[in-house]
Amino acid sequence: MGRSYFHLHLVSDSTGETLITVARAATAQYEGVSPIEHVYPLVRSASQLERVIAEIEAAPGIVLYTLVDPALSGRLEEACRETSSPALSVLAPVHSLFQAYLGAHSTARPGAQHMLNAEYFKRIDAMNFTLMHDDGQLPQDIEEADVLLLGVSRTSKTPTAIYLANRGLKTANIPLVPGIPLPPQIEEARKPLIVGLIASPERIVQIRENRILSLRASDNTEYTDRQAVAEEVAYSRRLFARNRWPMIDVTRRSIEETAAAIIDYYREHRLKFIAT
Repeated sequence: MGRSYFHLHLVSDSTGETLITVARAATAQYEGVSPIEHVYPLVRSASQLERVIAEIEAAPGIVLYTLVDPALSGRLEEACRETSSPALSVLAPVHSLFQAYLGAHSTARPGAQHMLNAEYFKRIDAMNFTLMHDDGQLPQDIEEADVLLLGVSRTSKTPTAIYLANRGLKTANIPLVPGIPLPPQIEEARKPLIVGLIASPERIVQIRENRILSLRASDNTEYTDRQAVAEEVAYSRRLFARNRWPMIDVTRRSIEETAAAIIDYYREHRLKFIAT
């Protein structure tokens, strides 16, 4: 059976990141169907909206939007009815829930979630720290980290660290290399949450082989040997268990799922650290 396609219009008065995330999470649930995305960020005037409406009229489909200006959202809804394009204000149900609970109306501020506040600068600081401490760099100041990720090569340490940094957590990652001991600062660290990442040997071998092919590098038998990789994984498991570090199997987890589990561990770790 061939794959089918539909037009998906994402209309935002900000960057459109919220819509893209929601839309992709929803469409991922439908096998054999793919959206043709039309993304319209920073739509804040009537003239901008009319250009968007012309695009929707040319290619009707599902319309998701985050427009806080009622005049703009009303005009978009009207146009969608005329083209029989189902439309949904993605944040409207959330605002309704907040309003019912808090007993207050929201203030219409396009892009307010992206204002430069303390949280924004915290994320930038975390990102800088994480990039400087990627793949075992600068282990001497590891105590400044919020999270430290350990794992053999190709266990998604770097992308997970960057995702956590975007959530405001200073994250360092250290590769476990056969025959090379860990820097002593790691087992002495108290402030960071230390998490071990593991994956099945089959998965690691597959990723390593693809990596070698993409780099057009000469084949490293030890690096992709199934038995050698299994021994690396077994060693990492023993290390994590001995030190009672939480261990996460990333074989079938997305980066987001792995990060969510780490954030839960971090909350518990932070409470214990503060208590001591």
